[in-house]
Amino acid sequence: MSGDGKVKIGIIGAGQIGKVHMGRWEKVPGVEIVGVADVNEEEAKRVAAARGFAHAFKDYHDLLKLGEVQAVDVCVHNNLHAPISIAAMEAGKEVYCEKPLAGSYADAARMVAKAGELGRKLYMQAGGILAPETMAAKRLIDDGQLGKLYYAKSSHYRRRGRCYVDGYGSTSFVQKKVAAGGALYDMGIYAITKLLYLLGNPEVLTISGSTFQEIPMYEERRKQSQFDVEELAVAIVRMAGGITFFIEEAWAIHLGGTDGNKIVGSKGGLTLEPFAFHTTLSDMEMDATVNVKALMSRWGSCFPESQLSLDREGHWAAALRGETELLPTAAIGLNMMLIAEGVYLSQQLGREVTADEVKKHSKSTALKV
Repeated sequence: MSGDGKVKIGIIGAGQIGKVHMGRWEKVPGVEIVGVADVNEEEAKRVAAARGFAHAFKDYHDLLKLGEVQAVDVCVHNNLHAPISIAAMEAGKEVYCEKPLAGSYADAARMVAKAGELGRKLYMQAGGILAPETMAAKRLIDDGQLGKLYYAKSSHYRRRGRCYVDGYGSTSFVQKKVAAGGALYDMGIYAITKLLYLLGNPEVLTISGSTFQEIPMYEERRKQSQFDVEELAVAIVRMAGGITFFIEEAWAIHLGGTDGNKIVGSKGGLTLEPFAFHTTLSDMEMDATVNVKALMSRWGSCFPESQLSLDREGHWAAALRGETELLPTAAIGLNMMLIAEGVYLSQQLGREVTADEVKKHSKSTALKV
C-alpha cells in the first residue's frame, strides 16, 4: 500500500473485459489505477487519457517496473493469463486475474505454485462467490442446516448466445488457441466455482463428460471466427466425501429455461436463484424463501468486519490492506480447471477419466508474450 493509504494497481489489457474492470475499480474507495498496458499502444494511451491514468504502455513489463504499483489486474485472453500473472508475481506484484485461472490445468497449477513459492496473493475473478445468495447458502451450510452434502447441480442455458457467431464479442472467445475452451470457461465457470466454494472445494476423483457443437451458425461468421470450442458441455464429477456434481452449461441449445444452481444435503437442499431452502419440518415437506437483500443489508451493517457487503474488487482491495482474509478463488479456480480439462479429455477418450489422468495429460497452452 502506498504512503497515501491508497491501493495502487495496474491494468493489463485494455479490451472489452479490461474496460469493464476499470469501471468497477473506479468505484472502489481507496483504490487508484496508476496505468494500463495493452499490445494496442494507441488504445492504451487513449484509455489512459480518457480516464486520467498516469501511465500507458504497449509492453506490460514496463507497467510491472513501476514501483508504486502494488497489484495488477490481468484482463487478457485465457492462454495469456499464466505467463503474465507469473511475470507479475516475480516482479513483486499481487495478482487479480480474470476467469478462468488459465487455459489449462498445467498452467493454472504453475500459477498457484508460484504464488505459494513467492508468498504472493493470487485471486481469480469469481463474482458468484460473493453474491448474496452464496453468502446466505454458506451460512446455512456452516450451521449444519443441510446436513451431509452429497449432490450439487449446475445447469445453465443460453438459447443462442455463442460469442461472436451470435453477434457479440470477438473471435478470440471461440478459438482454442486463445480461449482454450468455450461455454465451460466463459459462462459455466461462474456457477461451477460458486458451487465448489459451497461444497468446500472437495478433491476431484473422476470426470465423465461430453462436449458438443451442433447448432447451425451463419456460415460467414463461422469462417471468420474459426470456431473450434464447445457450445455445450455436460459432465458428472465424482468428488471426495461421496459428493456427485452434475454440470450442464450451454451457449446454445434448443431448450427453454434452466435448472440453475442447486445443492443438496441429508437434512435440506438449496436452490440458489431464486434463493429457496427445502427441508422437512415436523414430518412436513417445506420450501422456504428468504429476503436475501434484506439479510445482507443487516449482516453488512451489524457485522462490518465480515466484509459481506463488498463486491469482488472491494474484497480484493480489503485483502491487500490486510482487512480481511482473501477468499481461496485461486485454489477453487485450479479445481475448476481440473474438471474442465477432465471433460475435454473424457470426450476425447470416450470414457470416464480420473483426476490423476487429467493431471498427467495436461500440457501448457500458454501463448508467448
